Amino acid sequence: MRLRKETIGALNLFRTHEDQLGEADLNAAQSLADLASIVILHHRADLDPRALNDQLTRALNSRLVIEQAKGIIAENSRVEMVEAFSLLRTYARNNSRLRSDVVRDVIDGALRPESLSLAPGSGYRRSRDVSG
Repeated sequence: MRLRKETIGALNLFRTHEDQLGEADLNAAQSLADLASIVILHHRADLDPRALNDQLTRALNSRLVIEQAKGIIAENSRVEMVEAFSLLRTYARNNSRLRSDVVRDVIDGALRPESLSLAPGSGYRRSRDVSG
């Protein structure tokens, strides 16, 4: 079964006796293959928008929790949002943790925002502590 130059499937025919397929059998087999191709293509078209929608929803939800954690850090540590994100990223990297886990811990209160600036080797200082 093909769509233009792309193979999208195969149709096997089984018979109880050996002989050549007649014209009617070949036409019936081709009709079945065409019908199966249409069903497969409709199914793919139906799945693609749902898969894209699911991916976009997950990305949006992920972005929302990151922004929430950044806000918590920025407020409690008196830093800019860009610096809050850098603190999250650096803490995750220095502690071999997934950024999503660090974000969740900040939101849940399991990880205090001031702990992020104390990450080993982070080299990060709060803006108000920098002398000029």
